[in-house]
Amino acid sequence: MSLTAFRTLGHSGLVVSPLALGTMTFGQQNWGADEQDSRAIFNAYRAAGGNFIDTADIYSGGTSEEMVGRFIKETNSRDEIVLATKFAFNGSASPLTATQAVGGNPNAGGNGAKNIHRALEASLKRLGTDHIDLYWMHIWDGVTPVEEIVQTLGDLVRAGKIRYFGFSDMPAWLAMKAATIASERRVPGPIAMQVEYSLVARDVESEHVPVAREANMGVVPWSPLAGGFLTGKYDRKDTSNSGRLSGANPFGNSKFVERNWEVLDALKAVAMELDRAPAHVALAWAMARPGIASTIIGASKLSQLESNIAAADIRISEEQMRRLNEVSMPALGFSSGLAAPFIRRMVFGGHNVTGWNE
Repeated sequence: MSLTAFRTLGHSGLVVSPLALGTMTFGQQNWGADEQDSRAIFNAYRAAGGNFIDTADIYSGGTSEEMVGRFIKETNSRDEIVLATKFAFNGSASPLTATQAVGGNPNAGGNGAKNIHRALEASLKRLGTDHIDLYWMHIWDGVTPVEEIVQTLGDLVRAGKIRYFGFSDMPAWLAMKAATIASERRVPGPIAMQVEYSLVARDVESEHVPVAREANMGVVPWSPLAGGFLTGKYDRKDTSNSGRLSGANPFGNSKFVERNWEVLDALKAVAMELDRAPAHVALAWAMARPGIASTIIGASKLSQLESNIAAADIRISEEQMRRLNEVSMPALGFSSGLAAPFIRRMVFGGHNVTGWNE
């Protein structure tokens, strides 16, 4: 596999690379990259054949979008690039400090029509383009009716301001309801879902992945290296590495639990057998999972990007995949495990029956 082993995103005609370049690091002060390094990362990704760029309106307070827009203009690559950005988080208060914010504008965030139009116009200006190829709902706000979201985004598709849309970090039922509404009304619907997915974050397999398969949506994992945990740079006895999981971050200390250390040990063992870095194997595992369309990688250094791209050429054996799958299998309750293979065997008299779309 290479970055030019293109595939369509969900049941659509949008053609993307198997690895997408996430630009959350662009302009980020603490664990990110300045403009010079960001430009080098962007150019190296493009030189490797990658075409899928993922950003968001809140990344570095809008600086990420501005940088991406400049880099695309400098390289005259707008028609070659699948450009994705996001809306939903409030631009008047950082998501990491929202509980401390006072007087923020409630209509500067959320999934309502007012904010979607506001956010899109601002993103188009920062990116220096007249349309977005893939517009993500960054997160569900918990209150906006699904009908309004589908109507607003569908209208923007018909107006030509966006080509497609998808959902990120939402309940599985919401994505299914949106896809159903769109199908019944014969209007544009979501073509992909973006969710956290890695060897230590597999909970989406119980609901989100089956929904994506049923609704013909591509799954786009974010944080396939679990914020850097699966690179192996953190140690059980001392987690004070200077990486993303140190200090204030969206994950907190959630990655530093015993079960995850056991997964990391197994990952390192397979990596040693393949004579590759743990990060390479973790990415290769995510890319090989059923339903995965394009996996988002990020980098604060050019060397990190080059290392991530190298994962596209790894082949994990069936036996090695089995070991990684077993050690990382999430603990499921009865309801969350209804799609488990043993349930199906019980229903069909001990036989493994495969569905038409599996």
